[in-house]
Amino acid sequence: MIGRLKGTLAEKQPPALLLDVQGVGYELEAPMSTFYSLPGLGESVQLYTHLVVKDDGHALYGFLTRLERSLFRSLIRVNGVGPKLGLTLLSGMPVDDLIRCIQQQDDVALTRMPGVGKKTAQRLVIDLKDRVGDLAQPTAAPADGAAPLDAGMSDGATGDAISALVALGYRPAEASKLVSRIDSTGLPSEEIIRLALQQTVK
Repeated sequence: MIGRLKGTLAEKQPPALLLDVQGVGYELEAPMSTFYSLPGLGESVQLYTHLVVKDDGHALYGFLTRLERSLFRSLIRVNGVGPKLGLTLLSGMPVDDLIRCIQQQDDVALTRMPGVGKKTAQRLVIDLKDRVGDLAQPTAAPADGAAPLDAGMSDGATGDAISALVALGYRPAEASKLVSRIDSTGLPSEEIIRLALQQTVK
């Protein structure tokens, strides 16, 4: 089991990133809660990881904090919640808010996220309301290498944001609509995604 990786951030295109560890490139997927605090390309970062072995290959997921990883592992143990939906849940609201939502049995807020129907939301609340109590603590400090978002913006930041939202489960038309409501001038894709996701949980 690969539990942690430390290396150079070579590529990032939410929800995917490439981490160069002594010449070996590890492809990972990460929730937006991690992407918001990643350092710039070429900088060092340490990620806690979770490996999923599937029939068609292996998938590696990365998280800046142990809390994120622990919550992800709890989420994917719930019947009907796979890794993709786990990333969507962690991306849709801050980790502490997600824990609070489950503890307060707010299944309505959970259903605002793509892929979460009424039954899935109720199952999340029933299965996790007692388990997440152990996780409800001040958010641990990020792993080494976390840094504020790069203020620069790539030419395709808006398109990258829409692609990321689609990868998280939103329909293309819905993703485009969410992004179109934002004044994205000068914003990096991670910030556009954050602002778009905020609309879905209000």
